[in-house]
Amino acid sequence: RVFDSLGSRDEFGRGDKKRGQSDLVTREYTIHLHKLLHGQTFKKRAPRAIREVKKFATKAMFTKDVRVDTKLNKALWATGVRNVPKRIRVRLSRKRNDDEEVRYAQYYISTHATKPHHGGDWGDGR
Repeated sequence: RVFDSLGSRDEFGRGDKKRGQSDLVTREYTIHLHKLLHGQTFKKRAPRAIREVKKFATKAMFTKDVRVDTKLNKALWATGVRNVPKRIRVRLSRKRNDDEEVRYAQYYISTHATKPHHGGDWGDGR
């Protein structure tokens, strides 16, 4: 079982409703796209990378409403459809959905993390 950092299980939009502002969470991950796109046809690599990022966010953050930021999209497509980066650093942020007729109260936006979030070290000597 995977638990949220706040201690309660938040699976696909259902969770503890009493948390208030503390349910707005931001986490950073490095997605190893090279192993996820291995053997993929060249002309399908960048679209598949977008799907894999969404799939990773769905699995990591327990929600189906995942949106990809335009900067992350441009970072994945920067070197063309074939030459997708081997690894990409993503920041997953939970936002509150303000629309009335929505299925989930929160959604996740995945953005491109260009530098460490809180001034930390990348861990790989950069």
